[in-house]
Amino acid sequence: MTNPHLISVEELAQSIDNPSLRILDASWYLPAQNRDAKAEYNKGHIKGAQFFDIDAMSDETSPLPHMLMGAKDFAKALGQMGISEQNEIIVYDGMGLFSAARVWWNLRIMGANSVRILDGGLPAWKAANLPLDKNGVELPITTFNPSLNAGAIVDHDQVLNAITHGSHEILDARSHDRFTAKVKEPREGLKSGHMPGAKSLPFDSLLKDGHLLPVEQLREKLQAIGFDFAKPALTTCGSGVTAAVLALALETIGKTDYQLYDGSWSEWGALEGVPIAEG
Repeated sequence: MTNPHLISVEELAQSIDNPSLRILDASWYLPAQNRDAKAEYNKGHIKGAQFFDIDAMSDETSPLPHMLMGAKDFAKALGQMGISEQNEIIVYDGMGLFSAARVWWNLRIMGANSVRILDGGLPAWKAANLPLDKNGVELPITTFNPSLNAGAIVDHDQVLNAITHGSHEILDARSHDRFTAKVKEPREGLKSGHMPGAKSLPFDSLLKDGHLLPVEQLREKLQAIGFDFAKPALTTCGSGVTAAVLALALETIGKTDYQLYDGSWSEWGALEGVPIAEG
């Protein structure tokens, strides 16, 4: 079955000159990965792709990393890039599937009508021996009309309420060692562990060679951790990026009653008085 949230490199290559198409290089890396996303974009990107800076396209007033930008500011920035909510938008990243899911989620909750992720990302494009471009992209300024789906996002009070009442399945995309507090958090000053009742579902366990697993295998992964499909879900991670990979997986299996905790562990691990479990 074809995943409606993904596009193959073959299909993108065939439609690359479609004037309504907008392509975004959403590459973003953790400091430990020692990669410069913008420099890599400048060295070579898919024809027509614009660089989407996850950190710049965030709420600069928040002390937390890359929190969701306000709808008006986001819409203005997209319009300046020549992107409207009516365009067909394709998102990719340099790892296969990592940060692209965050931008896919971001665009969708802001009201973009058609957003897909390049299956396998830039590595799959290169593996298919498809060409890279070094040219910049300038498109006519347009209007992006936002319609924020505020209900798709939760804050720490809502997460605490979900923990207290056991009303949601909480899925944590961080590594299992971070989840269990076997290793310290990479961000300074954060406590280690996880939210009580949360289930560990490392985002990379849902991937194979940079591609999202098929529907049945995604279901099996969720069943293996005792996920209750009848409950609504909350997705979380270190800072809201790979929580979107879990969101993509849930959408792929047809589960749409989920929300993403934007602050994720960057916020929860710094809060005083909230419950934290280890092991």
